[in-house]
Amino acid sequence: MSSTTTMPILAHHLKSRCPQYPGSEIQRFPVPNDKVDWQIEWPQYTPVNYTAPAVLKKPTWADPEIGSFSASFNTLDMSVDRRSHEGDYRVQQGKPLNPHGRTGLTGRGLLGRWGPNHAADPIVTRWKRDPKGKPVSHKVSKLPVLQFVSIKRKDCGEWAIPGGMVDPGELVSLTLQREFSEEALNSLVALPADKEKINQRIAQLFNSPGFQVYKGYVDDPRNTDNSWMETVAVNFHDETGNSVSELPLQAGDDAGSVHWVDLDSALVFYASHSHFLEVVARERHAHW
Repeated sequence: MSSTTTMPILAHHLKSRCPQYPGSEIQRFPVPNDKVDWQIEWPQYTPVNYTAPAVLKKPTWADPEIGSFSASFNTLDMSVDRRSHEGDYRVQQGKPLNPHGRTGLTGRGLLGRWGPNHAADPIVTRWKRDPKGKPVSHKVSKLPVLQFVSIKRKDCGEWAIPGGMVDPGELVSLTLQREFSEEALNSLVALPADKEKINQRIAQLFNSPGFQVYKGYVDDPRNTDNSWMETVAVNFHDETGNSVSELPLQAGDDAGSVHWVDLDSALVFYASHSHFLEVVARERHAHW
């Protein structure tokens, strides 16, 4: 898999400090830019503690509460990978600390794992073409226009890459392929004959050399002081348009709708996805 240098995420996470925690009425303790870093002494910091009821019900994808189990942080803990892509993180009073600083909220929020919650984001792209099959260039930049498979999230209405969580013990390469199938193509409810066709097309694309766009921390509104999102984002490009480009797109479990969307800096995307897409556009010498 070819790769690129990971691009810098904003010095201070922003979406991780959104005033109201998603899916709740919980308000974060306000954290100004100059107080984000853990190295800055701030005795007045009294963050709200919140873990979503769905997480506290102890689903298979979630850890128990600290104190009721013993986690081994910064290592592969049984089948759960508690290592960060960004190196070792601090553990204070038995709880891991967000490596990018304060968020105004402790606990796990909507996230299942204490520490890093690993995801994989497959960025599937093709060239935009006119009815005759000729690549389309942008009127202003004159560069060819890339399209990517995007889902419209039901929870916030923003366009996003159809990614998902890495299952315990699962290879990231398999997560990328599985999540694309489940979220973008809804293969879970496809007929057997259709599922075989879908799997063949996806395997053809995902067995091609992917371009690793990013590997690291994600500025995500679900992040807390003790739980945060990390991802590996990989671009799989259908150069000729005869692979997944021809498959009918259907919305999966997380998606309100799914479409081929033009890459353009004017669009608003979920979490850090706009950063990932900009890197893809630059790598492919496409419009942004």
